[in-house]
Amino acid sequence: MKNFLEDDFLLQSDFAKRLYHGYAKDLPIIDYHNHLSPKEIAENYQFNTISEAWLAGDHYKWRAMRTLGIHEDYITGKASDKEKFLKWAGTVPFTVRNPLYHWTHLELQRYFGIHELLGPDTAEEIYENTNAQLAQKSHYAQGLLQQQQVESLCTTDEPIASLEYHRIIKKQGVSPKVFPTFRPDKAFALEGGDDYVLYLEQLSEVSGIAIKNYEDLLEALDNRIQFFHDQGCRLADHGLEQLYFFEEGTYNIQECFLKVKNGRPIPQDQVNYFKSQVLLFLGRKYHAMGWAQQFHLGAIRDNNKRLLSQLGPDTGFDSIGDFSQARALSGFLNALDSTDQLAKTIIYNLNPADNAVIATMVGNFNDGSVKGKVQFGSGWWFLDQKQGMEEQMNTLSNMGLLSCFVGMLTDSRSFLSFTRHEYFRRILCNLLAQDVVNGELPADEKWLGKIVSDISYYNAKSYFDFNK
Repeated sequence: MKNFLEDDFLLQSDFAKRLYHGYAKDLPIIDYHNHLSPKEIAENYQFNTISEAWLAGDHYKWRAMRTLGIHEDYITGKASDKEKFLKWAGTVPFTVRNPLYHWTHLELQRYFGIHELLGPDTAEEIYENTNAQLAQKSHYAQGLLQQQQVESLCTTDEPIASLEYHRIIKKQGVSPKVFPTFRPDKAFALEGGDDYVLYLEQLSEVSGIAIKNYEDLLEALDNRIQFFHDQGCRLADHGLEQLYFFEEGTYNIQECFLKVKNGRPIPQDQVNYFKSQVLLFLGRKYHAMGWAQQFHLGAIRDNNKRLLSQLGPDTGFDSIGDFSQARALSGFLNALDSTDQLAKTIIYNLNPADNAVIATMVGNFNDGSVKGKVQFGSGWWFLDQKQGMEEQMNTLSNMGLLSCFVGMLTDSRSFLSFTRHEYFRRILCNLLAQDVVNGELPADEKWLGKIVSDISYYNAKSYFDFNK
């Protein structure tokens, strides 16, 4: 029997241990997609309590606490930080076999040197210990990132964002380097009605372009892309149920836009057509700018309308959707590729039933111009756990080239989440090593070690090239 979370955690053979400790463990981190606050990084924010750093905004933990029957007051409500932490500590022992159990104890070990298991008996001591460490500069926002050797990270930013904090961070010259990511979802969300019209007013203000028609919208987006590019942005991201594709001219796009702008609803097909046309415009622009584009596909959001009305979005009521993906994804990528305007592209899939669809689809558009130009992205959201990551890498291995994979990202709002890169690297090393143990791969440590290092760090460093 092995001890829990020992040095060789998740490494089930000597070869796996050699791969991880020799070729992955000490590499820096490139976290190319997360939701950290650039303001908190720029200001080197000091968290007041472990609850603020660890529980606020973490809907993974919130879902677990609700499932255990804990009242909302102790989750997002009016209870004190200490009360919330004690409730979370009481929850942790019941999260066995959920990735939260691993992540919780990895984070306690790596950031705070705490090896005790979190539970009701240890909660008070761990609360005081972590709070004391968070009061030290080594555990301010920048220090937490530096502890995990984060070399660079990309935040997720609205087109209307000023990016003022990115400029401050760059001027400070601190580590890690922080880059914005262009996330324009609200710019084509016609279903938003009045909220969409309000967003257009904000986009008009920051771009200096009065948005009176569809062409004005595209000009304003073009303006903001150039602004983001000048601030170091080299990535765009989009969160969609599915990609959409229609033949150009299926609907009158000007009429679609003007109806919504003037407060009149339009059918869902026309909303989807509008999205597809804006996304094609953006995709061509990303290619011209030398950016990479990311598409997070498959989430069905805000399912619990009662609690959504009380707590708002992003509070733990999203899940995996079962949307049709293949046909429209093919049409969308082909429309860009047909004129050689397909940017480097990463497709993240949330429904494991679609893994093979995505893995084979990306292979259709790798044209030899860039190593791994079109990527099947890392296990995302509900799939960034051991089984989900293994299934994503197994499917990619069977139907593409795992060796070209750009690896892991946190997709997190927490400064304490970067141990997920370690978690991923351990799983990767064990996966490859098991093939060696089975005689399915040669025991070529140097070569397999290079592949591990590439997937853990070097592929992403080459793919994104933030220095340009």
